[in-house]
Amino acid sequence: MNHNDLKEMTSEELATQRRDFKHELINLRVQQQSGQLENPARIRTIRRAVARIETLLSERRNAS
Repeated sequence: MNHNDLKEMTSEELATQRRDFKHELINLRVQQQSGQLENPARIRTIRRAVARIETLLSERRNAS
């Protein structure tokens, strides 16, 4: 998910997307611990996407 796509989303959509990414991250970590993770780079990608979303949400809160 790229930064421009995220900027176009509403705060509610961003919160929903963040929740979905966090659930996916939990599932990926479980797969990693059990040795079934096929793409370990996905964890890094998801973590960075969550950070981008949280940054946008905090910027919007501070702008209000």
